[in-house]
Parts: sequence; C-alpha cells; structure tokens
Amino acid sequence: MPSTPDQSACVKDSAPQKHNQFALLASKRFGPFFHTQFLGAFNDNLYKNALILLLAFQTASAIRSDILINLAAGLFILPFFLFSATAGQIADKFEKSSLIRIIKLMEIVIMVCGALAFYFENAFFLMMLLFFMGTQSTFFGPVKYSIIPQHLTETEIIGGNALVEMGTFVAILLGTMAAGILIQFSSGTFYTAIIVIIIAVAGWLCSRGIPVAEPASPDLSIDWNPFTQTFKMIGFARKEHSVFQSVLGISWFWFLGASYLTQIPNFTKQVLHGSESVVTLLLTMFSVGIGAGSLLCEWLSGRKVEYGLVPIGSIGLSLFGLDLALAYQAPSSDALLGVIAFLQTSGSIRISVDFLMVGLFGGLFIVPLYALIQMRSEPAERSRVIAANNILNALFMTVAALTGAVLIGMANLSISQFFIVLAAMNVAVAVYIYYLVPEFTMRCLVWLLTHLFYRIRHFNLHRLPLEGPAVVVCNHVSYVDPLIIASLCRQPVRFVQDAAIFKIPVLNFIFRTARTIPIASKKKQPEIYADAFKEIAKALDNGDIICIFPEGKLTLDGKIDTFRHGIEKILARNPVPVFPTALSGLWGSFFSHKNAPAMKKLPRRFFSRIEYRVGERVTPEKATAAFLQDRVSELKQGKNLNMVK
Repeated sequence: MPSTPDQSACVKDSAPQKHNQFALLASKRFGPFFHTQFLGAFNDNLYKNALILLLAFQTASAIRSDILINLAAGLFILPFFLFSATAGQIADKFEKSSLIRIIKLMEIVIMVCGALAFYFENAFFLMMLLFFMGTQSTFFGPVKYSIIPQHLTETEIIGGNALVEMGTFVAILLGTMAAGILIQFSSGTFYTAIIVIIIAVAGWLCSRGIPVAEPASPDLSIDWNPFTQTFKMIGFARKEHSVFQSVLGISWFWFLGASYLTQIPNFTKQVLHGSESVVTLLLTMFSVGIGAGSLLCEWLSGRKVEYGLVPIGSIGLSLFGLDLALAYQAPSSDALLGVIAFLQTSGSIRISVDFLMVGLFGGLFIVPLYALIQMRSEPAERSRVIAANNILNALFMTVAALTGAVLIGMANLSISQFFIVLAAMNVAVAVYIYYLVPEFTMRCLVWLLTHLFYRIRHFNLHRLPLEGPAVVVCNHVSYVDPLIIASLCRQPVRFVQDAAIFKIPVLNFIFRTARTIPIASKKKQPEIYADAFKEIAKALDNGDIICIFPEGKLTLDGKIDTFRHGIEKILARNPVPVFPTALSGLWGSFFSHKNAPAMKKLPRRFFSRIEYRVGERVTPEKATAAFLQDRVSELKQGKNLNMVK
C-alpha cells in the first residue's frame, strides 16, 4: 500500500541525513518550489513599491498621494480577510503542485494587465490590480507552507522553513530596491512593465518542476461562506494549544515587523537625519538579519524543530528594539545625511547593528513557530490552519498600522518613544505566551543547559522512533540525563524519573512541563510506585514515547548498575518496541555523584563532552532487564555499533 506524503517523510528519515539546508536548493523536492516562491515575493514587492513611488512622485491626481498610498496598502491586504478561508479549503482538497501552477498562471495574467497599466501610468487600474495581486498571494499562502512537510523529511523541515523565510525577506528587499531604481528612469514604468512579466513567466516555469503533493482531504466539501469558514479554521488552529499559541506568536511578529518597517522612512528622516539611501541601508540590515537568523535556526536546533529558540528570539527582539530608541543622537544639521556621512556619525554603527539583530532574533523567533505549526497540525487540516494563520497575520498588521497612527499621530509620541512602547509590548506578549505554553520556556532552559555547558555528539539518532508507542532505556549518570536526551529527541518524550530528582527546583519546572512521570521505591512509597506504572501504561496506550532509567538511581561509581525488572513489568502490560541507548561523558560533571554527592560542591569543570549512542530496536519478547543491560553496556563502550554520527 503506498504511503501518504507524511508517512513517506517518516520513512525517508529512517536513514541518517548528512547534507545541510543549502543542499535542499539543489533537490527536486525543494529547489523548484523555493525559486517559485522567491520570484513571486520579488514580483509582488517590485510591483507594489513601483506603484507606491508612482503615486507619490509621478501621478497627477485630485486625490492626495498619501491617501492613495494607504489605500493601496489596504487593497493588497483585504483579500487575506475575504478569501483565506476558501484558499485553505482548496489547498487541502486539491493536489498542491497543480494548484501552484494555476496560481502562477494567474500571476502572469495579472502582470500583463499591470504592465499595460504601468505603460499608460493608469493609477486606478494599477490599484485595482493590486487587489488581484493580494488575492493571488492569499491563495498561494496556504499551499506554500503546507507543501513543505509533504516533500521534506522531519529533519529537513526546520532548514526548509529557514530557507523560505530567508528567501522571502531577501526577495522583499530586492523587489523594493529594484522598484526604487527602475522608477527613477525616464522610461522606468516601461522597464517595470517588462520585468514584472518576465519574472511572472520565470516563476511559472520554475513551478513546473515542483513534484506532486497529494491532497490532504480530497473528499472535503468546500464552503464558500468566508465568515463561517474563518471561524471554523481558527477552531482548527485552536485544537492543539501549542499550535494556536504559535499562530499568535507569528502574528505578533508580523505586528512588530510591520510597525518597524512602516516607521523606518520617518525614523530615518526625523531621528537619524538620513536620506533615502540610509533607509535602504537599514532595510538591508533588517532583511540580512532575518535571513541570517532563519539560517542559524538549523545549526542551533540540531536540525530538529527546536522551539526553545523562540524565547531567545523574543528576548533579543525586546533588547535590540529598545536600543533602537536610545542608540543615536543626530548631529545638528539641516541637510539629510547620505550613507557615508551617516556611518561617520557617532552611534550609526550601533543603530545598524540594532536593525541587524532585530532581524536576526526575529528569524530565530519565527522559523521554529512555522515548523511547529506544520508538524503539530493534523495533515488533513494543515492548509486550513495555515489559512487561519494568514488571516490573523493580516489582522495584526492592520492593527499595527492603526496603533502607529494612534500613538504617533494622535498621542504625539515620537518614533523613538513608539519603539520603546513596542519593546515593552513585546515583553508583555512574550510573558503571556510563555505563561500559557510553559513548554516554550522549558525547552529554552533545556537548550541553554545543553548548549552552554555541554558539547554533545550523537550516533544513530535516526533510530529513535518518530512516534510511539515505544520505550527508550538508558543508563543513569546524572540529574540532567533526561534534559540531555530531551534536547536530542526529535519528538516529545515522557520520562520516568526518580521522585526525589523530580522535586529539585528548576528541574521540577522542566520535568512537570515535560509531563515527566515520578517514580519511587515500592517499599518506601508504594502509592507513588503504583501510580507511576498506571501512568506509564496509560501513556503507552495513548501512543507516547517513554524513556526510563532501569537502574532506578544515579550511578555511584560511573559504571552501569543492575537493571531492575520494572521494564519487564511495563512490557508485560504494553508489549511495545524498546530502544537501548547509552550516555557517556557526564560522569564527573557537577550533576553526577563523582567526588561528592551531586550538586553539593562547586563544579570542577564547566564543560563536558558527551556522547549519546542509540542501539538497534529490540522486540518486546527479547527485552529482558538482563538483555537490555548488556546492550546498553555495549553501547556505552562503543562495541560493534556501526555508528553513524
């Protein structure tokens, strides 16, 4: 029986992956799609910004240009409210590569009409076409993000999303710059008209190479009522708590991004006393930062969906966003500074770095959230969840424009004061989200611990299951063993941990958030012991992956102690596959019992080099305590493992 797209992704992940994210650009599974979306984003921004410049500087109209410019922005975003619900349903119902090609053909038609409107400099026709461009982007959005997990393996998703975000912001920057350059020529509208058609055709040609992506819900009956479907799709997003909070997090990022990008021109002119070239510099720094932060995600996350990076991203956004308001005192001069003159003033480098770092931490913030939505949404509803995300993104960007208008235009805040307000709002929103979803904070603490104090190498990690039910067994060296393993596993794992360790401050927060199951001695605390086995059985019945330490306590001499028979009791109730694993390198660390009881004396070393080895799957019939102890001992010694890093 053929695999579904999502199943096939899991099958592909059963072998180790050695290439990095850039290798995806050369693959048929991703390359044509990447170039298609890149060219589309470039064309959108070339057209939109050329239109804005035309309205601002070259069109004679009875209506004020600033009104027309704001109307243009509204016309582009309006389709996201009107058609996202329909777009999400269509993306789930039909084969996605064909949909993309149809959408790109729509773009060609729109751009041909746009070329004629540019040639004749017909502002109102250009404005009408901007609405159709927004409509085309509305239908492309759900397909764009839902096709990624169908063509990429679980270990490639974070890299694929990083490339898409990087490509999108680079395309936005290049499209904006190209519009500014072209529109300055005497025949700029003619050149723009030709180029938008060429780019649209190139995008369609690239789309022809996108592989087939089977429909997720082919039997779906489309409801054309946008209002009822909008609320229904938001309901789909709310099914999984972390998914909906991720949607809100992404929408908040677009609120911040729209707020900063909207104010850059006036911030440059009024606060920095800079010219248009300084605006281009700051936009470039912001876009490069987004690209760099997005690409860093794969390296920092170990090629898995690491949402522990999200709090780090929000902290950076707040700190560098605040510094934007405090970093620069403009020289007393009536003339606007060019790039060279600006860079020679005190504080200019700091401002440039602030924009770079706001972008970089924004990339760290948004890429894991997109990946989390793709991984945790039901495949049959994924496109509709992404459509709900697009609706909320559009809503938050609209609110961002209104917030700027109220605080700056009506409350008379300076732009620097507005940036301070944004930083404070970001702190408040972050605290709220991480309070509602402590999993983000927990993963952040785990990530910081395992990356600041340990250098981890892993072998045969691909052998660990992507879904349960299954049991992972490991030797027990230190208090932080579960955190080390959790940081490496690509799927959430529930640990069975000694109740005394479970109660340790800070670790207790992490263990509770990760739904760790406390266990104690049958003789000393029989109720906790019995409850633990009931919870383990319940977890395995629900398809969870369980990790246990069969020694039942931390090693006192660095050697593997006798495995107790609790593992056999678990498998008698739930005969599931077992995966033996072994940790080495933690003996002698602050959290182990070497030289003194763990955590009772100052650490003798701050960094440990750790290895985590995964053995071959063991059937429940063979998985006795003695057999598993032998396998884990062999793994710890590195014997006959055919290890792949």
